[in-house]
Amino acid sequence: MEEKVAMREREWIHGGVSLSAMVLGFFEEGGGNELGRDPFEGDGECSDEEDGGDGSESNARENKAFWKTQHQLLQEGLSRDSLAEAKVRMSTEDAVKKMQSMGLVCICPNRMAKGCRNCALRHITERLREAGYNSALCKSKWSRSLDIPSGEHSYVDVVMEAKNGRRNPIRVVIELNLRAEFEMARASEEYNQLVNCLPEVFVGKSEKLKNAIKIMCSAAKKCMKDNKMHLGPWRKHKYMQSKWLGTPERMDPGPGAPFLPTAASDRQPKLRASMLTFDLHRTAVEVI
Repeated sequence: MEEKVAMREREWIHGGVSLSAMVLGFFEEGGGNELGRDPFEGDGECSDEEDGGDGSESNARENKAFWKTQHQLLQEGLSRDSLAEAKVRMSTEDAVKKMQSMGLVCICPNRMAKGCRNCALRHITERLREAGYNSALCKSKWSRSLDIPSGEHSYVDVVMEAKNGRRNPIRVVIELNLRAEFEMARASEEYNQLVNCLPEVFVGKSEKLKNAIKIMCSAAKKCMKDNKMHLGPWRKHKYMQSKWLGTPERMDPGPGAPFLPTAASDRQPKLRASMLTFDLHRTAVEVI
């Protein structure tokens, strides 16, 4: 098993078809939703011009050093992969590949309201359970506080027991659209480059995701401050952590899980995407 995982890892690193590319080949997030467009962020314009006056050269050097450090920290953190993470990623890839090749039949009552994403999450959860993993569809909810609004978020996780039996169980988070969670309207070029370093599909331990969230939220705060723009409360570190790092409700996908047609003729017609849903059967694009 270890040799198979290592071989698949080498394929991902040296130009093989990535898990992210396959997912993007199956669905696409609609533009203009609450994750990618912030009304508060439209109050100002990003500018590449440096502030005038004494110290502008020093500020430019500090800014350059900041973004370079953020890139290094993010890439180093994401590049570390354990055997457990690699195994879950391989199984997730197989589930996505099958979903992509055969098409997924949506069972949601209103298909234009996040239906396709929810059904994709259910499908991957069910396939991972069939592969022997303790996988569940997770739903996080958090209450409003003084600095952040209330909200909820759905994703998939896998809980694995540690081999030595002494450590806490290993939790692997699967997020199908991580990059979109950090995209911002009117962001600086430096911030957008950092966002592009994120994988579209994240499969990794909670600790790895926690580190990525900390880096991205720090970068978002600096980006908005440098450009004299307001940072939306749903971009804050506490809010982003609540999506994946709280205590979610773990749910069995149940008997109503979406299914795959047995033949191409059984597929349902292509659905038009709205601002809050994913479109199916889009041409795949390369994603790290």
